[in-house]
Amino acid sequence: LSISEWMSIWAQDYLVGVKASTAYLYMRTIELYIDPHLGHIRLDALNAHAVQHFYNELAKPSKPDAAPLSAKSIKNIHGVLHKALKQSVLIGYLRVNPTDACTLPRVIKKEMHPLEEEQVAAFLKEVQGSPHEYLYKIALFTGLREGEVLGLGWEHIDLENGILTVKRQLRKEQKKGGQYYFSPPKNNRARSISLAPSVVLLFRLQKLAQNSMRMEAGDAWQENGLVFSNQTGGYLSYRTVYDCFKRIVKKIGSPSTRFHDLRHTYAVACIKSGDDIKTVQENLGHATAAFTLDAYGHVTKQMKQDSAQRMEQFIQSVSIG
Repeated sequence: LSISEWMSIWAQDYLVGVKASTAYLYMRTIELYIDPHLGHIRLDALNAHAVQHFYNELAKPSKPDAAPLSAKSIKNIHGVLHKALKQSVLIGYLRVNPTDACTLPRVIKKEMHPLEEEQVAAFLKEVQGSPHEYLYKIALFTGLREGEVLGLGWEHIDLENGILTVKRQLRKEQKKGGQYYFSPPKNNRARSISLAPSVVLLFRLQKLAQNSMRMEAGDAWQENGLVFSNQTGGYLSYRTVYDCFKRIVKKIGSPSTRFHDLRHTYAVACIKSGDDIKTVQENLGHATAAFTLDAYGHVTKQMKQDSAQRMEQFIQSVSIG
């Protein structure tokens, strides 16, 4: 049994219950990287050194026309290979998993760039009148991921009590001509968010705007219950939302800002305003509060420094002489 044959068996028989998008990425990883480099090797002949050489080759290719991969990409490839070989150990094809002994390149965390207060003000001014004005504002003031915003249905929003329930996200198959579909939120956890009154108003305004679109579309309208839809009630394209967003942030002098940075901006604003980490974690849909602390530790560090400064001012104010 070769590595190529085992990877094919694993993908077919052991990826049961994995999200379609994840399974597709696994298959592409096998096809583009694992098969060409390791596929010819017998499964029981694979050793840690061969795998390590494979990772090193991806990071610093010996072929002059080959582009090096990032540490994050190599880690992802390792994840697929490790899972497949772990299964081969469990069923007795291998005694040990050779990937366990390998060293991966260090992944340098991308620096997040939340909008500063003056940038938020400029952004809100610039989105006025945009076809996606309410979408961008709601994303900024709820911390929802892009797919979660696009997947919102009106049945998920209790406008009377100001409660939003995140139950799904809109995804698109990662292949040419891929179809849109709904999947559970990241971490497979539904969550509820209490909305500020201003955000409830944004949803009401979006409903009015959508009613106008429905009347204008007439018989062409297809009712899907989506909060954010295209002109005929269908799925709103990721590309459409992205392109419009990039034009807006370019106008405010922040062209590198990503849609996901609206989520970071929300998180930083919550922490700075005094929300406890557990609440922020639950609103963002993170798996653990520890992850939230790790992601936004720089914010809490600054808050501690500010606290120390306030204590110093207090000490100085009560000191005599």
